[in-house]
Amino acid sequence: MTKKQSKTLIRLVLLISTTISMFFVPWILVWAWILPLPDTIQGQLDETIGHGFDGMIVYVDKAGKPPEFYAAGWHDRKNKIPAYPQAIFKIASITKLYIAVATTKLVKEGRLSLDKTLADYFPELAGRIEYSDKITLRMMLQHRSGIPNFIDHPDYWKKSPKSRQETLDYALDLPADFKPGEDYAYSNTNYMLIEDLIDKTLGYPHQQYIKEQILNPLGLKNTFGSLSEVDIDDVMSGYYVGVDEDFKYEDTGLMLATAEDVGIFLRALNDGSVFNEGEQEIYSSIYVYNHTGLLPGYQSIAEFHKDINTVVIQFNNTTNFDGYDWNLAEIIYNRIVKIVRHEMESDN
Repeated sequence: MTKKQSKTLIRLVLLISTTISMFFVPWILVWAWILPLPDTIQGQLDETIGHGFDGMIVYVDKAGKPPEFYAAGWHDRKNKIPAYPQAIFKIASITKLYIAVATTKLVKEGRLSLDKTLADYFPELAGRIEYSDKITLRMMLQHRSGIPNFIDHPDYWKKSPKSRQETLDYALDLPADFKPGEDYAYSNTNYMLIEDLIDKTLGYPHQQYIKEQILNPLGLKNTFGSLSEVDIDDVMSGYYVGVDEDFKYEDTGLMLATAEDVGIFLRALNDGSVFNEGEQEIYSSIYVYNHTGLLPGYQSIAEFHKDINTVVIQFNNTTNFDGYDWNLAEIIYNRIVKIVRHEMESDN
């Protein structure tokens, strides 16, 4: 251990001894944070598997350089198939970026209006979602609608919904979380309704529109709208700690993609090349440019780092009920970005 690392460790120990809250933090998080930084991204992934993850994939796109691909652990631990960078992964809420771009394009085409209300678009829900006549499409996109998040319903995890309607039912006939536009609360219900709105507006599935208007122009051939579109063997397995089930067989209705495809899309989103004239201004007013995703067995982080003009995508296929694996994944992601920065400084 170097002198600098020793000083860092001493400061950490002092902090732990004087901060009561730190006693409630799992030591695996502290350990993952204070370990000396490996020299390479692959070294960090190999170390991460030792922290309890089954498998991990990382994609790095430094502007002007060939993309880099990394993997460690298991693609499928039951069949002893090693992880590989080209695997299909359930990207969970990263799907919202694609939905927001599709909505932007339809707004620019004049087929949707950001200022029309939920009651305008879904009059049948007017009496079942509070303030539906005040909630605009813009607010839904920005998670400022106050519509309850269906996964927060106490029965959602006890009796898993079998259809979109059953899923929506967990958000209906409930008090609003807040008055529209007066606060922010992330709600999956917003984007499920937006997907339905796009379907209703187009007269065909929103995933077809996404494919035609976003995926095909970017040459993305490894991004899919549902599990039914892919070879199940190509999908990376997903695991919950303490549960034997492989969650890759559950069709969540959310998108799947390779890390490379997500990375290409994310760069196009951030540099504006995914947009036609006038669309980026609309998008910037309604949604974010980076995202994370979480499903049983699947965690993903997709970020563009403007200061180093680099996209870093991280997938890992292990989650747990207490959420510590998510915190651990974020620690690992930040360490990987730090390694990327060191590499770029060395190159210069």
